[in-house]
Amino acid sequence: MQRVFSIYTVVVLAMSADGKIADANRSPARFGSVTDKAHLEAQVAQADAVLFGAETLRAYETTLRVTHPDLLKLRQQNHQPPQPIQIVASRSAKLNSDWRFFSQPVPRWLLTTPAAQAWDAPHFDRVLTIGTPSGIDWRAAWKEFAHSGIRRIAVLGGGSIVWNLLELDLIDELRLTICPLLLGGTIAPTPAAGIGFPEAIAPRLQLLSAEAIDHEVFLHYRLQHREV
Repeated sequence: MQRVFSIYTVVVLAMSADGKIADANRSPARFGSVTDKAHLEAQVAQADAVLFGAETLRAYETTLRVTHPDLLKLRQQNHQPPQPIQIVASRSAKLNSDWRFFSQPVPRWLLTTPAAQAWDAPHFDRVLTIGTPSGIDWRAAWKEFAHSGIRRIAVLGGGSIVWNLLELDLIDELRLTICPLLLGGTIAPTPAAGIGFPEAIAPRLQLLSAEAIDHEVFLHYRLQHREV
């Protein structure tokens, strides 16, 4: 399969020292520091669009906007709108319109499936129905994003979306913040869900940088793409 080269995809996640992006109850992960939040905002500010799943939205009920004056100025210099498009991926589109996300001043898209066609979505600027009732066609979605002028996407979770994109070799970079706590458990979510890769074909990473700030470690990886 040929990759969708016109979109650069960066996954940005914070996780515990034992590799969990949330606890077993999937509570909002608020263990990142102020430094980590600033790091996340900087990555969001570089993107044309931000993608996250319904479970991530359900946990936080909001999204991170670009608010730092320097980042807003940089987007203006790059001829980008003040805020990137916020794309919610949901197979069923069962979302609560009372969540603060729907009153935030950001452009909102919904990426969903034919199973949700009857759902009324007045709070989204655009609804993309791509795939089958059983799931989103991620490769087709990436092509539609490219046709819509999106060149850089920041993926903020969850693990199921990251897994799907890894399977299709659609991820270019991985930015992980290792936070100083242990969550434990066997059901707490990890950065990549799914059934897992056999070691022989597991995606390989090239470490670009590692920086320790206070008690957190910021890791920056490049995915080594499979030959096609």
